[in-house]
Amino acid sequence: MAETKRFIYEIEPSKPENDGKPSTGPVYRNIFAKDGFPQPPPGMDTCWDIFRMSVEKFPNNPMLGRREIVDGKAGEYVWLTYKEVYDVVIKVGNAIRHCGVGEGGRCGIYGANCAEWIMSMEACNAQGIYCVPLYDTLGAGAVEFIISHAEVSIAFVEEKKIPELLKTLENTSKYLKTLVSFGKITSEQKDEVEKLGLQMYSWDDFLELGGDKQYELVKREKSDISTIMYTSGTTGEPKGVLISNESIITLIAGVNRFLESSNEELNIEDVYLSYLPLAHIFDRVIEECFISHGARIGFWRGDVKLLLEDIGVLKPTVFCAVPRVLDRIYAGLQEKLRAGGLLKRTLFGFAYSRKFNSMKKGAKHSDAAPMFDKIVFNKVKEALGGKVRLILSGAAPLASHVETFLRVVACCFVLQGYGLTETCAGTFVSLPNEIQMIGTVGPPLANVDVCLESVPEMGYDALSSTPRGEICVRGKTLFSGYHKREDLTKEVMVDGWFHTGDVGEWQPDGSMKIIDRKKNIFKLSQGEYVAVENLENIYGLCTAIDSIWIYGNSFHSFLVAVANPNRGALERWAQENGIEGDFDALCNNPKAKEYILGELSKIGKEKKLKGFEFVKAIHLDPVPFDIEHDLLTPTYKKKRPQLLKYYQNIIDDMYKTAT
Repeated sequence: MAETKRFIYEIEPSKPENDGKPSTGPVYRNIFAKDGFPQPPPGMDTCWDIFRMSVEKFPNNPMLGRREIVDGKAGEYVWLTYKEVYDVVIKVGNAIRHCGVGEGGRCGIYGANCAEWIMSMEACNAQGIYCVPLYDTLGAGAVEFIISHAEVSIAFVEEKKIPELLKTLENTSKYLKTLVSFGKITSEQKDEVEKLGLQMYSWDDFLELGGDKQYELVKREKSDISTIMYTSGTTGEPKGVLISNESIITLIAGVNRFLESSNEELNIEDVYLSYLPLAHIFDRVIEECFISHGARIGFWRGDVKLLLEDIGVLKPTVFCAVPRVLDRIYAGLQEKLRAGGLLKRTLFGFAYSRKFNSMKKGAKHSDAAPMFDKIVFNKVKEALGGKVRLILSGAAPLASHVETFLRVVACCFVLQGYGLTETCAGTFVSLPNEIQMIGTVGPPLANVDVCLESVPEMGYDALSSTPRGEICVRGKTLFSGYHKREDLTKEVMVDGWFHTGDVGEWQPDGSMKIIDRKKNIFKLSQGEYVAVENLENIYGLCTAIDSIWIYGNSFHSFLVAVANPNRGALERWAQENGIEGDFDALCNNPKAKEYILGELSKIGKEKKLKGFEFVKAIHLDPVPFDIEHDLLTPTYKKKRPQLLKYYQNIIDDMYKTAT
């Protein structure tokens, strides 16, 4: 097993194409796994053990915090210790069992991150109950679908989400029997629920429900399912990703090995701001990591406008973000620079150039320009609370210019990671002080094997001098399948390898660069997947257009489109609205674009599309997509790469003007 790249090494040779199967490149592991994959600590077999062991080791450590509200104003964070949280968790678990939900049952959790969310999750872990996050951004009917599909019998819900949950009861009461508010409930809500034969409790009342009963905690195995986490499906229905205890504890072991190798181990002094949705695997496993180290988790107030204020009070040491958040931080810093006057801009530019050039020559970020860190860049660090030592971006690609800027000015490590719900979030992560990894997601973590599989139809060859192909992952972090969808599981799990659908390119140092998506599914900057063919079929029902091509990418949060309007429909609209001009002129008329967008929105609302599936900007082309311009195949399927190349300037303009 010869070492071939700096940060990875080959464990299995490449396999040329055979029996019609695409060729695969060599199988690689992280160099830090040379002595074997990292193992969880003895006794840590389940997610419950993560919490239980920390309670035993750090009973008086602060664990969960929220800002105290005094006279309507938010003050300092107040904390519950690990032992205090444990005591509540046991009460919640007893109450759940009192309601008749036991091992293997399904418990939904619906709402923003808060201490009650974590305590409900831990109660599920204690009782061997599947935790099923309910997440409405998957679509208007997603909560209803998930409750029925997962057969959720008890659900915890944030107060302000109660009305949304009540709307589903007509179709979900077959399964859902108990509702528990994170706060209070009204007598009207309780009456409405009880008329349908369900029970509903406030948080305080529910804690008393178990009385003095002490139900024995359920002994669980590594292979048992901990959570069913739903993610976007290609057919419009979310897919239930089955994640085992072993997947999560293996991921934590890999993250710990990564942090140890970078001399950035977590400890009891670390503080994490919980604001990314716990309903997503990214935040869930990060918080599990913090819990395993007896560290603190403070919750935001749920308002993005107040996020920086919460950061300033909490002073987190590790900050996880999706690109949209970091884009906002970048834009805010740029705006301050523009408003700062010539002298400040000149000093900043000089300091930035000196530090960046020093980092490119191999200097660590902390050694590259310590004087400028103190007098220029420290203000950036203070804006993030002053104690951040690690920023991790995930869920979608971070633009290289934003990553470069933050690596220089944030006075901490800025790393980009990659993973899917099916891989328990962590698969790749870039390394500290490796400036050449900007634009990549780094090498694989030390708990997975990775190879590339050629995609001949897209021209990607895993055996070429620059290996490119679909990223395939093997290891114990992988999911256990899709709930009730063995057919979909078999599509992506082949001979123990999970096929991600993302196309990657190995870099000379062993880091991975994501360059494409195998299927016509892409991810927007907020992390949501879009099944574009499905959307085009839906929007194709609009009689005002003849055809439509929809585009989006991971650097933007919304969709744009190019459409061929129906000539008759557009000219009728123009006549009815007193707008003159021939067909070409009408296609260029801003009012015509507004009209077409309005018609598409009507279809979207009728079909209950998700908010991010609505087209926000459109270009009307009077010339139909055709074979002559190489935009369609002979069977009239859209050639997406060619469409993008053909309309690239128009796409760029739409994103500039619609942002």
